[in-house]
Amino acid sequence: MQTDSRRGARLVLEGVTVHRGGVAVVREVDLSIAPGELVVLIGPSGSGKSTLLSAIPRLIDLASGTIAIDDEDIQRRDVHALRRSIGFCFQGLGLFPHMTVRENIAVGPRLAGWDAARIAARVTTLLEVMSLPSTFADRMPDALSGGQAQRVAVARALALEPPLLLLDEPFGALDPQTRERLQQELRALHERLGLTTVLVSHDLSEALRLGDRIAVMIAGALVQVSVPIDLVNAPGTDDVRALLAPALEHARSLLALVSRDAP
Repeated sequence: MQTDSRRGARLVLEGVTVHRGGVAVVREVDLSIAPGELVVLIGPSGSGKSTLLSAIPRLIDLASGTIAIDDEDIQRRDVHALRRSIGFCFQGLGLFPHMTVRENIAVGPRLAGWDAARIAARVTTLLEVMSLPSTFADRMPDALSGGQAQRVAVARALALEPPLLLLDEPFGALDPQTRERLQQELRALHERLGLTTVLVSHDLSEALRLGDRIAVMIAGALVQVSVPIDLVNAPGTDDVRALLAPALEHARSLLALVSRDAP
């Protein structure tokens, strides 16, 4: 199978603040993510997770602070070139309903000026990578199951071979069995392609399954960044402890399972 050869990007956020309506919804966030790392952002609704993620491809402007990808400030880059270098699946940015699976995956490469043969080869590769039969290429989105549509959305995000992948609640609308299967596939894909991945989730179990580290946001602030076992065993603040409490026993059981299955 052909796979991407690019190395994951280094992502550094320093003092990142975002305002909405004159109110700081993200406040002074510092976060450094190593190439090839998968970091999950968790926190209660309204904590600023999705807003922070949206600031990375400049879908939302910063009030202050800097974001750098491979030591280059995103504000100094052409915004279109920046977005072509990042794969992202955000809530509300679903598949184009009037386009086939092939056409959806090919949107980015077509806009980037790739030739037809290169686009066709990329679509074929990504269908294989996402475990979708080649016959799906000519299907319309309304003929896909929820899990199949999500695989296509991730394939579209990966079409331009980005070193950085951003995902906002990618599996939230799926049934538990499909959700767990796609979580496993995403983790395997992340490792196979050497991506740097940032994923927003409200689900602690998902964060434990997927994350190399978990970053907790409360009221717009980043209050703890830990490897999963440290987060579960040593919550850093009362707010983090309260966030984890409803699922803590399940989280400990799941963490033991994940650790046992790890190579």
